[in-house]
Amino acid sequence: MNTKILFRSLILFLFCIVKMNAQEVLTIENALKIALENNFEIKMASNNLTIDKTNVASGNAGMLPKVTATLTDANSIQNSSQTRQDGTVTALDNAKNNSLNYGVGLDWTVFDGFKMFAKLDQLKELQKLGEAQLKRTIILKISAVNAVYFDLVQQQQQLAALDTTIVISTQRLTLAQNRFNIGKASKLEVLNAQVDLNTDKVALLRQKESYANRKIALNQILARDSKVDFKVVDEVTVDDKLILAELIALAEKQNPQLESEIINKRVSELELKQIKGERYPTINLNTGYNFADSQSSLGFTSQSSSHGLSYGVRASLNVFDGFAQNRNEKIAKIQIENSKIAIEQQSLLLNSELTVAFQTYLTNLELIQLEETNEAIAKQNLSITVDKFRIGTITTIEFRAAQLNYINAKVRFSNAQFQAKLSEIALKELAGNMTF
Repeated sequence: MNTKILFRSLILFLFCIVKMNAQEVLTIENALKIALENNFEIKMASNNLTIDKTNVASGNAGMLPKVTATLTDANSIQNSSQTRQDGTVTALDNAKNNSLNYGVGLDWTVFDGFKMFAKLDQLKELQKLGEAQLKRTIILKISAVNAVYFDLVQQQQQLAALDTTIVISTQRLTLAQNRFNIGKASKLEVLNAQVDLNTDKVALLRQKESYANRKIALNQILARDSKVDFKVVDEVTVDDKLILAELIALAEKQNPQLESEIINKRVSELELKQIKGERYPTINLNTGYNFADSQSSLGFTSQSSSHGLSYGVRASLNVFDGFAQNRNEKIAKIQIENSKIAIEQQSLLLNSELTVAFQTYLTNLELIQLEETNEAIAKQNLSITVDKFRIGTITTIEFRAAQLNYINAKVRFSNAQFQAKLSEIALKELAGNMTF
């Protein structure tokens, strides 16, 4: 009987190993790659950038001529009557008249007070703004993927810790049952061990539920089927070499929000340049080649046709517009001033957030070391407690306390690593230095 049970247990163990190996081990690098390829927000931001790039064109800035082809075919049927100077009356019913005009015309603004050049520069700056917005979208998504991924690593570590406590509680129940069978322990000790084991099983089920839900959350942020099964790595690696001064210097150069504010200031300056262009004259060249043909059933001319080239120059200058020009320039200058204020505000906010996040980061690094030491001490204490429990020199309450201390220490150590990782992610996000 024992041989059969052992054989079945071995088969079940091997099956579990095969199933675990069949699961995909999803690394953070692969998760980021999937997110960058599939994420909806990134796709939309990329499409918006493509629109901005398409808009950067000389024709969109008004530098190129416009060529228009026209065709007009007008026809009529009328009852007409004409009385001449000598009193002669000419009348015709259902008189047909038609006029056909077609041709090609060109209109070209050759000077508009340099507005077209400012407009082209503005379109280029808007493209840079789109690039900064795409970069910000990508960085935010990378931060979100990192946060969810390493939360899942933490959940997996806590799941392993609870698996460990199930093993310990099972051993305790077996020892208590054996002690009871030989008359060295009471039934109460066995019941307490059974209750504690059941409590641990409940905690394990809750943790499995939380772990499964975080898997779904990660699949969702990766924009893939929520039923895709996978495993994550077992460790959280924290970069403990970050330096505040370097992060601030990086943020001033490549933080996408600060970069966007700087670009917005440049856009406002180019807007003012375009408005000032209204003070200069606008010069247009126009030319065309047209064909005309007309026929009339009644009148002095029954048919006429013509074709030829037309050309000319048109110039206009705003002399007075009710002081709208001064008003528009004043508003544009205020917008530039607001852009400067926004840059200063964003820079100050960025430095403050970096300083606070860096202090949290340093605290979490210290907590990692402290909690790692606590875990080692708790593990040693549990090992001694198990040996004493086997020989019956400590109570079940002391055993349970040592067991819980060990599990709590493992959970706190895992949480400390996760919180430090979140601090690292936050700092790199603010510095615009998320690697992908």
